[in-house]
Amino acid sequence: MRGEFEKVDAAAAMLAARVPSPPTVALVLGSGLGDYADTLEGAVAVDYADIPGFHASTVSGHAGRLVFGERAGVRIAAMQGRIHAYEGHDAATVVFPLRTLWRLGARTLVVTNAAGGANPGFVPGDLMCITDHLNLTGTSPLVGENDERFGPRFPDMSEAYSKRLAAIARAASADAGFVLRSGVYAGMLGPAYETPAEVRMVQRLGGDAVGMSTVLEVIAARHLKMDVLGLSCITNFGAGLSDAPLDHAEVKEVASRVRSRFVALLDGVFAKLGVAS
Repeated sequence: MRGEFEKVDAAAAMLAARVPSPPTVALVLGSGLGDYADTLEGAVAVDYADIPGFHASTVSGHAGRLVFGERAGVRIAAMQGRIHAYEGHDAATVVFPLRTLWRLGARTLVVTNAAGGANPGFVPGDLMCITDHLNLTGTSPLVGENDERFGPRFPDMSEAYSKRLAAIARAASADAGFVLRSGVYAGMLGPAYETPAEVRMVQRLGGDAVGMSTVLEVIAARHLKMDVLGLSCITNFGAGLSDAPLDHAEVKEVASRVRSRFVALLDGVFAKLGVAS
C-alpha cells in the first residue's frame, strides 16, 4: 500500500501534466468566497473529482474545483471550496489538497474562511487578518507516524501566521480604503454552530472569531514550512452576541456582500507579492 507521500506525489504529477506552470501560492477559498478564482488570468480549472485523493465538498458554497491562474504575475492555485472534518473525513484527508499543491511547487498559503465574530467589537462584513489560532477540533493532521519528507516530527508553531504577510495584507487594505481587523481564530470541529457558552469560552481563551476550518490546513502548512496568510470574513455575530439564529444562508449572503472588498484585498496582496518576487 502506498504511503501518504506517494499518494500526494501521484496527485501532483497528474496536475503537473494538466496545468501550464506550477503555482507559487496556494489559495484556499472558504464559504461564499470561491468566485475569486474565476477572476484569475489564464485560468485552467480541474474538478476535484478528477484528481486522485481529492474529495468534493458536500457543503453549499464550496464548488469543488482547483483553478490555476495568475494575478500580478503571481502563479496561484485556488481551491474553490474545501472539505471539512465534520463531513466525515480524517485530518490527513482534509489537508491532502494542500500537501498536493505544496508538492506541485506552492510555498505560500493564503487561507480564507467565513467565521462568526466572538469579539463583540466585530460586525458582520468585517475582514480579519488571522494573527494566531486555537485548535479546538480535537485532532491534527500530524497524528500518526511522521514522514520527514513532509516535515519534522515536532514542527514549530510560534509564528503559525507570517508577520510579513500580515503586514502586506494590512498595507493592501489601507490602499483599498478600509480597516482590516486582526485577531485570533478558534477552529471548532462542527458542524453544529457554537453555543453561547462555547463562544464565551473562546473569548476567555483569547479568540476573536470562530469557525469550522483552517486550523488543520495551517498546521499542515507549517509542517511543510510554508508561509501562511489567514483571512476571515466575519459573516455573523457569534452565538449569544445577537438574538438572531445562526444560518448558513446568512454566511453566504454576507460573504457575497463584501465580495468587492475581499477581491480588492486579495488583489492588493498579490500585487505586493508580485513586486517582491
